[in-house]
Amino acid sequence: MVLNYIWISFFIIAFIVALYKTVFNQNPDVFSEMISSTFDMADVSFEIAIGLTGILCLWLGIMNIGEKGGAVQLLSRLVGPFFNKLFPDIPANHPARGSMMMNFSANMLGLDNAATPMGLKAMNELQELNEKKDTASNSMIMFLVLNTSGLTLIPITVMNYRDQFGAENPADIFIPILLATFFASIVGLITVAIYQKINIFNKVILAYLGGICLIIASAIYYFSQLTPKELEVQSSLLSSIILYGIICLFILLAVRKKINVYEAFIEGAKDGFNIAIKIIPYLVAIIVSIGVFRASGAMELFIGAIASFFSLFTENTEFVDALPTAFMKPLSGSGARGLMLDSFQHFGVDSFVGKLTSTLQGATDTTFYIIAVYFGAVSIRKTRYAITAGLIADLAGIIAAIFIAYLFFGSTTNKINNDQVIAKFAYSTTSNNMNDCSEILSESICMYDLQMDTITLIKSDFIDKFPLQNNLKLKSYSEIKQDIEVTKERIYLLKFTNKQNANNYKIHIKNGEITIVEYLGFFKRKTNYINDNINL
Repeated sequence: MVLNYIWISFFIIAFIVALYKTVFNQNPDVFSEMISSTFDMADVSFEIAIGLTGILCLWLGIMNIGEKGGAVQLLSRLVGPFFNKLFPDIPANHPARGSMMMNFSANMLGLDNAATPMGLKAMNELQELNEKKDTASNSMIMFLVLNTSGLTLIPITVMNYRDQFGAENPADIFIPILLATFFASIVGLITVAIYQKINIFNKVILAYLGGICLIIASAIYYFSQLTPKELEVQSSLLSSIILYGIICLFILLAVRKKINVYEAFIEGAKDGFNIAIKIIPYLVAIIVSIGVFRASGAMELFIGAIASFFSLFTENTEFVDALPTAFMKPLSGSGARGLMLDSFQHFGVDSFVGKLTSTLQGATDTTFYIIAVYFGAVSIRKTRYAITAGLIADLAGIIAAIFIAYLFFGSTTNKINNDQVIAKFAYSTTSNNMNDCSEILSESICMYDLQMDTITLIKSDFIDKFPLQNNLKLKSYSEIKQDIEVTKERIYLLKFTNKQNANNYKIHIKNGEITIVEYLGFFKRKTNYINDNINL
């Protein structure tokens, strides 16, 4: 019922906001944009489901090999006492235990593509034990909330994006993400335990949680001793070895039992297509509603209200710039990723906001997507308290991520955004004093003209040789659009004028610093100012 109300609210709120914009803001395009969004998001939903088909077939086939080879029994012996307390409704040695353990392991390694098929297999196996086929069971809810809290040991995806955008240390968010997801998982577990009246102070539960804490603490200590490059290489290598090792282990176990491995793979893979088709209606429902909510501007108003609220209690509201990623993540993984990448572009990948959005991206999971996909795969309509518990875990992860980001990055990162960089550069140019903008210049700043004549390659030369003119004023500036997922910097066109000339520059900004200045004209090597061209 909760999901039903949320789904209706997305559409009604979007309609009210769009109607207000149309009548009072004179914006006649908003309803057209909302309708376009419904078609676009429907296509995206279908593409996601079809895109999952190959991955589902692969991992359901691998899981079937492991199941027939006895891997489930091995995993059950390892976690049996712990699972007996958290999932009392699941019989010992039931295949669902192995699937859930594999899903948790893949999530911890940051391997989303591998985790989803294993999670869907677990849900199908849990549905076999479910007496009310349209209602989520206790075991399903516990599994889903632990899944959405997303305990991540190695955040490979986020580190890759940070590296792509030129972060000085792509792996510096490793420990913050690990800590934030740990808090989210613990809060999620406690929340569900309260609903289900599970005694979390049971000595077995405490012993396993203590062991997990020890493992995480050991991982933090080990990885913190590595250089950024070593951390990046070893984390990627470790994830790949573990994942491929699991595949080989499953195959060897099946061979030992004289199972026809190929046929076992095909048998399991056949279910992949059926599951992918089955989840399409559920994906369309949730993703289209989110798309309409965004297109109407309701999400933007919601975030603005949050910013105003926090400004009543604290002067430092810098974290609010990262909240769009936090609020979007439970709704849409791709939407949150886009907001994270946009923060890299606008604030810089190594800015406080850039690092906080990275932490938030890794600290929570796509709760509504997981609910739509996992419950949709087994035709669950009554989700009970699953959404509430999942969102509480997400909130814990968000709060933890903000505090941890301030702890790790609050006093060491660049807090200037691109608009401020442009303002400083423009002021220095019009006042004929480039020393004023020294702090926003890269140490290896390059300046050249349309003939590619380069006059500076270092900051000190740029400050000394930047061609100055009297009475310049900044007429306008605009961003030159780039592919946000490919480029690592933003480029702006700045137009300066005085009574005699119009001088235009393209400046490249990366991580809050100007790296390149292109003069859109030709340098003349003279000693005094002239009217037609800039002089050196």
